[in-house]
Amino acid sequence: MTLTNGLPELRHHIRQIPDFPKPGILFYDISTLLQHAEAWRKTVDAMAEAVARHEPDRLIGIESRGFLVAAPLALKLGLGFTMVRKKDKLPGATIGHEYALEYGTDTVEIQADAITPGQRVVVLDDLLATGGTMKASIQLLRQVGADVRGAACIIELAFLDGRERLDVPVDTLVSYDS
Repeated sequence: MTLTNGLPELRHHIRQIPDFPKPGILFYDISTLLQHAEAWRKTVDAMAEAVARHEPDRLIGIESRGFLVAAPLALKLGLGFTMVRKKDKLPGATIGHEYALEYGTDTVEIQADAITPGQRVVVLDDLLATGGTMKASIQLLRQVGADVRGAACIIELAFLDGRERLDVPVDTLVSYDS
């Protein structure tokens, strides 16, 4: 579900940067959204409304911009926050999940003691593109016993069909069709 009610100006705070990080890529930059206090507050409020309906015990942020979304949201909702990071970025014992990329593989990890089996979680990131990292994070969370209730992102690149790869409800605030 794309939730644009009350946030028609959100697109004005998302900067598009062509050819970053490499030629042919159009990067959707939320740093300009973060710089605008009122737009950021409205974004967090709208995300909180979307996420709360899943009744999570914990919010999960995907490295790195997902941390920027999940941490303030967890604070607003009175929930804990847990990080999913790339391999070898978390201290202590970790559990990893390897997943396929277009050319090769990557691994996401969570701290071994971060989730209690049965804990209800919602996974957050700034942007949903192909859904590969989100799907891998959901698989990792299920591997450690989490009850993954949903996923939410500020931005969705709908033309990449990322939500079709996910088997949980997905909420986004703004969708780009091309």
